[in-house]
Parts: sequence; structure tokens; C-alpha cells
Amino acid sequence: MPALNDSSADYSALKRRLWPGDSVVPEIAAARDATLLRMYPAGQQPRAGSLCSTPVDVDSHWHFHDMHQLIYPFEGAIEVEAEAGRHLIPRQLAAWIPAGVAHRASLHKVRSVVVFFPWAMVPDAGTHIRVLLVSSLLREMMRESMRWPLHAPDTPLREAFFRTMALLCGEWIESEADLFLPSSNDARLKRALDFTARNSAARLTDVCLHAGMSERSLRRHLKAETGMTWEGYRQRSRLIAAITLLGETEAAIGDIAARCGFESASAFAKAFRGVVGETPRDYRRRSVS
Repeated sequence: MPALNDSSADYSALKRRLWPGDSVVPEIAAARDATLLRMYPAGQQPRAGSLCSTPVDVDSHWHFHDMHQLIYPFEGAIEVEAEAGRHLIPRQLAAWIPAGVAHRASLHKVRSVVVFFPWAMVPDAGTHIRVLLVSSLLREMMRESMRWPLHAPDTPLREAFFRTMALLCGEWIESEADLFLPSSNDARLKRALDFTARNSAARLTDVCLHAGMSERSLRRHLKAETGMTWEGYRQRSRLIAAITLLGETEAAIGDIAARCGFESASAFAKAFRGVVGETPRDYRRRSVS
């Protein structure tokens, strides 16, 4: 399996390198029509291994794999979309995608690594995409996995490494972070959600004006489609932005709270602890250690 190291390549070119038997990249607009992308030729026994990428621009079509995936961006952020909505994965988080789960991904100038596991190696993989908090052990094992690309020859050390990593995945996927951002097929509601995610300090009146919706209509449609309030969606968007700033900048925590739209550092700390399970200061200390 070649590394994705051609920064000028588009998704079509990358797909031809990874799956040369499929010369045409289909345009698939819905998750229900997702196609299987095999990581090994049919009839060949899949083995755990990594797939690394240097910065590329990739917007994949809807697909699913015959192997589980653990994705970690070293820099930047990956957007993974499932049928129910979007998962934004910045450097301090990872994504777990069980085999068979339809998804599509957007990687723009992102350096990342994906570890693939055969079905049987992680039997309790779940049935949905999970956003994971990244421990120092997980981060270092993702980095170390780059020694063994997916199609490289087997060695006893490789087998032992990925067998151990698969066992740890059973523990890691239990540390799911409640940072899922739902999406919508309704054009106006999607405009409202995207605007909210990009503008953490936006007021609801600004969002409604941008989307061309009344406040009552936005609240009703959002609740019906996602089960969330607009305030809950905005809070989750703010926390995702804060996680990125905590890991990638040296800005003071009070400044991060203000930049992400929180009324005070204490309000930020309370919201952060409620989702992540630790204070912003403790999270930053752990994520950079």
C-alpha cells in the first residue's frame, strides 16, 4: 500500500493508486448507496497495518470498508461524515470507524495515520463512528504503527504490536467523547448549523438571518431532525474549537474561553469538564506530554 504523499493528487488519483481495479470514481450522494472499498484483494487474508498520509486534499465519496479503522490526525483536522451527521476530528482527538459503517471523509492539508484492523481482531467494535479522547499511549502507538504499512511483509514484531493495539482498542473506544455534530439534508438548516460552527459568538438572530429561517422554525426543525437544541449545538461546536486551541496554541485558557464564545473561564471549565471529564488545564497538560 503506497503512502499518500502526493500533495497535488486529487481523490481520483489516490483511489486509482489504492484500488487500481476500480478505474472510475463513482459519484455517490447518499450513505445508503455507499460502496465497499476493500483494503485487500478479494480472497486475500486481511492483516492489520497502517496507512499514512502527508498533506493532501481529499473529499471521498460515500463508502465503507471491510476492516475497522482508527484515524488520528497529527496536524489539522479531519471531517468524517456518517448518515446522522458530522464528526470533526482535530489533532487532540481520534475517530473509530467500525467495519461496514458507511462514511465519507474530508482531508485538506492534513497529515494523518489510519490503522486498519480485521473484523475479528476487535470483536466488540460497535456499530457507529466514535470520537475518542487521545491518551499519550494511543498517540505514541499511532505514531509507532507507521513502521508497518498495511501491505508490508509480516514479522513477529508487527503481529505482536497490532495484536496488543487491537486489545487496547476495546478500552479506547469506551472513552467516547460526546462531540458529535449532527448535520441536515435541509439546505436552510444546514446553512444555519454550518454558520453556527464557524461563528462561535454568533447570536441566534444572526444565524436565522443567514439561513433565511425564523427562530421558531429553526428550533422546531433542529429538534425534530437531531434531537438537539440550538444552544446545545453551539456549545458542542465551541468545545471542539477549544480542544483544537488547547492543543495547538499556547494561548491562555481565559483567552481561549473568550475566543470560543464562553462568558467566563469558569463557565468554559465547567462545560469542558462535563464533556471531556477533566479541566482544560489538565487536558492541555496531558495532550502535550
